[in-house]
Amino acid sequence: MKKLLPGLLAIILISSCKNESKPEPIIVNYPKTNKVDTIDTYFGTEVKDAYRWLEDDRSTETEAWVKDQNKTTFGYLEKIPFRKDLKNRLEKLWNYEKLGSPRKRGDYTYFYKNDGLQNQYVVYRAKGNEEPEVFLDPNTFSEDGTTSLAGLTFTKDGSLAAYLISEGGSDWRKAIVLNAETKEIMEDTLVDIKFSGISWRGNDGFYYSSYDKPKGSELSAKTDQHKLYYHKLGTLQKTDALVYGGTPLEKHRYVGGSVTEDNKYLVISASISTSGNKLFIQDLEDPNGLLIPVVEDTKSDNYVIDNVGSKLYIVTDRNAPNKKIVTVDAKNPESEHWVGFIPETDNVLSPNIGGGYFFTEYMVDAISKVFQYDYEGKLVREVQLPGLGSASGFGGEKEDKEFYFSFTNYNTPGSTYKYAIESGKYELYWKPEIDFNPEGYESKQVFYPSKDGTKIPMIITYKKGVELNGKNPTILYGYGGFNVSLTPSFSITNAVWMEQGGVYAVPNLRGGGEYGKKWHDAGIKTKKQNVFDDFIAAAEYLISNKYTSKEYLAIRGGSNGGLLVGAAMTQRPDLMQVALPAVGVMDMLRYHTFTAGAGWAYDYGTAEDDKEMFEYLKGYSPVHNVKAGTSYPATLVTTGDHDDRVVPAHSFKFAAELQEKQVGANPTLIRIETNAGHGAGTPVSKTIEQYADIFGFTLFNMGYKELPNKSVLKDFKE
Repeated sequence: MKKLLPGLLAIILISSCKNESKPEPIIVNYPKTNKVDTIDTYFGTEVKDAYRWLEDDRSTETEAWVKDQNKTTFGYLEKIPFRKDLKNRLEKLWNYEKLGSPRKRGDYTYFYKNDGLQNQYVVYRAKGNEEPEVFLDPNTFSEDGTTSLAGLTFTKDGSLAAYLISEGGSDWRKAIVLNAETKEIMEDTLVDIKFSGISWRGNDGFYYSSYDKPKGSELSAKTDQHKLYYHKLGTLQKTDALVYGGTPLEKHRYVGGSVTEDNKYLVISASISTSGNKLFIQDLEDPNGLLIPVVEDTKSDNYVIDNVGSKLYIVTDRNAPNKKIVTVDAKNPESEHWVGFIPETDNVLSPNIGGGYFFTEYMVDAISKVFQYDYEGKLVREVQLPGLGSASGFGGEKEDKEFYFSFTNYNTPGSTYKYAIESGKYELYWKPEIDFNPEGYESKQVFYPSKDGTKIPMIITYKKGVELNGKNPTILYGYGGFNVSLTPSFSITNAVWMEQGGVYAVPNLRGGGEYGKKWHDAGIKTKKQNVFDDFIAAAEYLISNKYTSKEYLAIRGGSNGGLLVGAAMTQRPDLMQVALPAVGVMDMLRYHTFTAGAGWAYDYGTAEDDKEMFEYLKGYSPVHNVKAGTSYPATLVTTGDHDDRVVPAHSFKFAAELQEKQVGANPTLIRIETNAGHGAGTPVSKTIEQYADIFGFTLFNMGYKELPNKSVLKDFKE
């Protein structure tokens, strides 16, 4: 077949698996994307970058390109016959009351609540048995719901609060300080906070972190010198004291500070990448207290989880890939003085504290197990969870007598339980009333061999009674990086997919954190191909076991998972029908030149490291591996124009390469959400629209003229 050039008409002929007839063809007229003669030289090798101009997010040319691409994409999506039905179903299923776990602060109990389709959760509070009142309503922050609440922190006595807001999905934050009793704003808004929480020091002020505002675009220019500041209430931000960072001799790309619960110590973490950190403490009760080093290298991950007087409890993976807890006296806190407290096990440790106890959550093949220990390191009990899935919470203040935890899995909506700390007994506190029957669905965990024989776990979820005939629409979702663990959790969007007969499969790829640091390190730098091989092997397993077939398989992932999808579809375009890369890292030769991207080098390496690393990155970089004359799967790239985590230029350049070089009838489109970022804080209305488009595009390109299960729409009324 002759190659389709940009600007020519591509006839999309989709065959239906339910009908002999074919859907009406959709005509795509791709916008013309100009090419420039930009060439970079790496170790004597010239690399062309024809779409470099799309990196300029402030140019009128890029703005016009975005508008043209969106016009083309939405013109296509609007012609999908069941797109509106999917949106209606998503809205109907989403429209139930959602309640967060309560937390007591001062005289009030605070909790998050969403009535159903509110764009942002509202913060409520109640005193004793009084009726709850609204404390903060982020839905009033902006008319379109794109300004979100990004953090809320109280002083220990609950009298003061500071909250962070994000505008348009950006990682840049503003901080607003309130008198918690009156809800009155106390001083000017703080600005330019990034990758930071708020940690109060008594009632006098708080610590926060930020970068200097970059020269050029604040959404894409490099930011790689993180700093920790102290803000004293009643003073101007420009007078805030620099506590740590800013030394030109060494760039710390991530610096954070937190105060221990008793306000005795400031704990500082400093990292040059997303893995490994230095650790320091400062005695806040000593007016002349200096920063005392606990760990002075970045070869391990370490943090102080608690203290009793000068006795520190430290969580570390130093000489313990699955993590352990040690103790040490703050006067001599270096690692040679550490004493074992809770030892490393065969499973990854994620501890929390509350009510005078440690609660250690372990991942056992990505499934939660929780144990309760006292402060002498004695096991009190294993917490018998409601089922197999993911537990979270299990934390609070030392004086708490009870707290709340949540439990969920892929086919069970998250419920909240009230836990009595001394007895270990718990009761259901809140269960969602949702138009979804978990009993009608099942999850199973399988282990399949990757290319090199490594056994990879995967959880597959679907409606009971699904026939394994190779014709089930299937989404294979993956991440595989940055020590991130994919554990079972319920999603409204996945529920809509599964009730249409869809299969949802999630493998725990190398590069993640499901089996500790060794599992993570098996998928980084020159071992990154292991991650792609694991994902490709998952697809082959689903096909060979008749869950699906090439014609009904879609692959999806976001951020590092977007890179995963981009690499898999360029390496094995024959394996899937649909590809759905979201906010992906697609240009592996230049990722480290944008915002905080240089901090990802622990996982990726950089093209500037050495010739071997350059050639390895170029060998899988999605932007550099789209080949002319290839038939790629139907592709819907998604990104946000305010994404300053993974800048949208990655997705822009990848989409342009696909549109130039695609052969065959499959569409290659890009959907660019405006006034949106990397994902956090996205309004519910935008999320519903996006998933209606993603699922509509996927099913249509799998050959469906109508929804496989229209019966779920019977109760919907216009």
